[in-house]
Amino acid sequence: MDEEKIYEEKRRRMVERLVAELNLSQKVAKAMLKVPRHLFVPFPYRKEAYIDTPLPIGSGQTISAPHMVAIMCELLKLEKGMKVLEVGTGRGYHAAVVAEIVGEMGMVVSVERVPELAEEARKILEELGYRNVMVVVGDGSEGYEPEAPYDRIYVTAAAPDIPKPLIEQLKIGGRIVIPVGYDMQYLYVVEKQEDGIRKDIWGAVRFVPLVGKYGFQD
Repeated sequence: MDEEKIYEEKRRRMVERLVAELNLSQKVAKAMLKVPRHLFVPFPYRKEAYIDTPLPIGSGQTISAPHMVAIMCELLKLEKGMKVLEVGTGRGYHAAVVAEIVGEMGMVVSVERVPELAEEARKILEELGYRNVMVVVGDGSEGYEPEAPYDRIYVTAAAPDIPKPLIEQLKIGGRIVIPVGYDMQYLYVVEKQEDGIRKDIWGAVRFVPLVGKYGFQD
């Protein structure tokens, strides 16, 4: 069996476990089956790519554990054609999964503060044919106003609070999934309604800190 077939089999087994443990929807499972996570991690960690754990990707950042990517995608309630803002690109794996779900008519705008990571993500996503992901370098805690408003927003690092610009750039009826806190972190699901903001806590999590104007200071 060649190397790609081995990775494909490992990916299938990983997704089967996640389906059983998390009761994943078909669209999230299908997307995770399609995206080759091993190509989004640095070469020394490729053999660990389908273990359900975060992995280092350089610059003090990590690629989220597959179960957390799956959970966030489920909580977002993604649909085809949506425009989604991602704060914290890393090397682009989570963006690719979301891009699979929203489809060619949808769009993922991803903001990464580390230029080297943003460039690596662009290269990987381009090589894999993702034309519906735009990676920009900037302070993701400020969102990305040029492409606003967004149907969905998610943040892959923990903020001290829910950044005001993200709420402002979210459509009415939209939702944000974001980890909040430092020592104790909780994953929030935020819905923007006509009469204000509704916040629900999904549960305790562990993410790297969000750095930026509305995050923790570098």
